[in-house]
Amino acid sequence: MQMNILAVGAHFDDVELGCSGSLINHVRKGDNVTVLVLTNSGYADPNGAVVRTDDEALAEGRAASDIMGVELLTLNHRTFYLQFNEETTLHLNKLINERNIDTVYCHWIHDLHRDHQAAAQSTIMASRRVPRVLMYRSNHYDTPHTFAGNVYSDISEAMATKIEVIKAHRSELERVRYKWIDFFTRLNANDGQKIGVDYAECFEIVRYRI
Repeated sequence: MQMNILAVGAHFDDVELGCSGSLINHVRKGDNVTVLVLTNSGYADPNGAVVRTDDEALAEGRAASDIMGVELLTLNHRTFYLQFNEETTLHLNKLINERNIDTVYCHWIHDLHRDHQAAAQSTIMASRRVPRVLMYRSNHYDTPHTFAGNVYSDISEAMATKIEVIKAHRSELERVRYKWIDFFTRLNANDGQKIGVDYAECFEIVRYRI
């Protein structure tokens, strides 16, 4: 049965890091996949030097979406100022209803990044009647909470494409000196080992109706 998938990220690169392997699998199975990015994703460092422009972020997001084969939508909220509010929740509600979404991927609600927290809160609120809601991690900073990963997606056949998707975000890769490639390859290999496959993505379930 064809599924209707929505993946929500605060910034261009979050979905790609956290769940793009699973989205690639969905596309290859013939599912309808929509990616919604909530901010314009450009930002400067604490000294005011521009690290990534809005135009760069959008271009990289489009390139990554083309590789995944998904439809990309954006809301253009200001980076670092995303709020859990009625406006964002209503937009998500409308999108979920219009597209008959049955599976949602969203940020882990205990993520350290405030934009990620707000994105998770808005998405989970809007998805309260969606049968399946799964939280992913796009960064791995220490927090007072433990990520309770309890469902795995075998992305062995999609891993090479996931790496190409991550590479589309050149401005961010240059900032981290391309360390993301090795980090997420090892992370997904480690999660794969837990379930006896080469590579996997791990999610914490909010809801999963069978």
